[in-house]
Amino acid sequence: MIDHVTIRVRDRAAAETFYSTVLAELEVGEPGRDATYTEWDNFSLSQADAERPPTERLHIGFRAPSREHVDTFWSAGIADGYRDDGAPGERPVYSESYYGGFLLDPDGNSAEAVHGEWQHPVPAVVDHLWMRVADVAASKRFYDLVARFARLGMGADSPERAQFRGRNGTFSLVAGDRLTANVHLAFTAPDNATVEAFHTALTAAGYEDNGPPGERAVYHPGYYGAFVLDPDGNNVELVCHNR
Repeated sequence: MIDHVTIRVRDRAAAETFYSTVLAELEVGEPGRDATYTEWDNFSLSQADAERPPTERLHIGFRAPSREHVDTFWSAGIADGYRDDGAPGERPVYSESYYGGFLLDPDGNSAEAVHGEWQHPVPAVVDHLWMRVADVAASKRFYDLVARFARLGMGADSPERAQFRGRNGTFSLVAGDRLTANVHLAFTAPDNATVEAFHTALTAAGYEDNGPPGERAVYHPGYYGAFVLDPDGNNVELVCHNR
């Protein structure tokens, strides 16, 4: 499963205001907050700085309970002065029941509310991600290896797009010149041994270590994770919560 997605933002207060405004229309509820993160279920944001630059050019889709919720998500954003990235409507190119509306967050990332009959049975705030990558084939090789440990399946697969499916959502790697940057994407592991095997396999394959397996009690007791960088430098984690 997709455990969580974290974006870094230039102005945490401004980003929090945007996402609080639009996600409230999807009945997500109030976020949790601490000194570092603002969190809505499996989506969170944190303040960028000189060492941790902001997330750029990410597309993130949020699950909407109905088409009417898509409409109010988009309308609430427009009413508060946020930029349109596509008015609510059907997008049959994705599926016959696909209905989405799109806005740009304060950093220019594309935020969508989406509703469709195909949506995943496990509840989650994040429905899908689209990440523009330098080389779809190279990124697919990386995430194929991740998928062995994160229990992901393959969806759409073409030279221009590779989609991976979890129980609670999907993410797609798509070709593009303006690449997605500085995303943190975490997947759930069933046990600590799987986290360790993930880190060993990915680093042995030549991918860059970004944090060895270990407990990160700063998040909660029992939080056991490991981190590697994908071919475009995004931070990918496998985590077991031991709860």
